[in-house]
Amino acid sequence: MAFDGTWKIERSENYEKFMEALGIGMMKRKLGAHDNLKITIQQNGDKFSVKEASNFRNIDIEFTLGVSFDYSLADGTETSGVWTLEGNKLVGAFTRKDNGKVLKATREIVGDELVQTYVYEGVESKRFFKR
Repeated sequence: MAFDGTWKIERSENYEKFMEALGIGMMKRKLGAHDNLKITIQQNGDKFSVKEASNFRNIDIEFTLGVSFDYSLADGTETSGVWTLEGNKLVGAFTRKDNGKVLKATREIVGDELVQTYVYEGVESKRFFKR
């Protein structure tokens, strides 16, 4: 599967502005911009196992495409949402439990990179990972 593997963050675009839109304070934004995030993805059909490891937390996430699940953002914000597969792109929509606003996310392989795109309240950010 194309997403399988361990991916390490290489660079980000507009990530601090995105975190600001989420309501994350300045100190956490500064730390979050240098989180050294590593994502390990294993896909088995429509089931995914994702391990996120950073300077701030390690978390294991399991989900099935099209099935809603709960997820906590790194700052503790609680969401509920679903991942779907659209072509070769993972597309996620997560509703914040505190204010009902939606965070959209995509993961796609572009060349030799995993590109994660986030959109919240009109602010878009991209994070680029290499195996």
